[in-house]
Amino acid sequence: MGRIVTIALGAFKESVRERVLYNLLVFALLMIAAAILLGSISVGVEEIILVNLGLAAISVFGLLMAIFIGIGLVSKEIERRTIYSILSKPVSRAEFILGKYAGLLLTLSVNTAIMTAGFYLALAFEKKGLTLGDLSLLVAVYFILLQFAIVVGVAIFFSCISTPILSAVFTFSLFVIGNLSSDIRWFGQQSQSLLLENATSALYYLLPNFSNLNVITQAAHGVRIPGLLIAANTCYALLYIAILVSGSVLIFEEREF
Repeated sequence: MGRIVTIALGAFKESVRERVLYNLLVFALLMIAAAILLGSISVGVEEIILVNLGLAAISVFGLLMAIFIGIGLVSKEIERRTIYSILSKPVSRAEFILGKYAGLLLTLSVNTAIMTAGFYLALAFEKKGLTLGDLSLLVAVYFILLQFAIVVGVAIFFSCISTPILSAVFTFSLFVIGNLSSDIRWFGQQSQSLLLENATSALYYLLPNFSNLNVITQAAHGVRIPGLLIAANTCYALLYIAILVSGSVLIFEEREF
């Protein structure tokens, strides 16, 4: 555990040094500021627009961080040949993958916390204060973090078997498909083709279902998120992450450098 923590902290420091991290964070905060401007234009729906755009900004820029930093965590060590010095120490390949995953997840959590704080400042400015009911928006932020955790797992998985560019393409494509999985399954059910229906159902269950983790619209309209859904999504994300990280470890164990 100590070695995993050391690798995680090293990955966190390396991620913080990435210039793209600061750029994305600045753009996210600028988008939240733009939400205030848009909200002031539309009288009566300021809060809805602000919550929608604020949470969407956190989601989009966090996703870009997860993909573009995640795909390089393993490949950079291989390209720099630092992987040899790391693995020559008493560090197993499984510990290396787990540490890299935890480090990027820590980076995303810290930056999401910063963006969430900026979002709440914008909300307080717009509403002239905050209420206890506004804390319910943290459920949407929590679900966004669960999405990031899965995306990081996907990015590391593909980075173990492919080049950084292809890993980014595969990860982003899987995220898009995962957000449309319910629609794809519905299309298969309406196609009147048993083969297509079975294929779309298989995709629905095999690929990560990000649509169930997107509650931004409900949060913007003040819809309460049931505790059962929170528990179910948490268990689903943990299971999927365990599968992705385990797969990454198995592939990395067999990889030749």
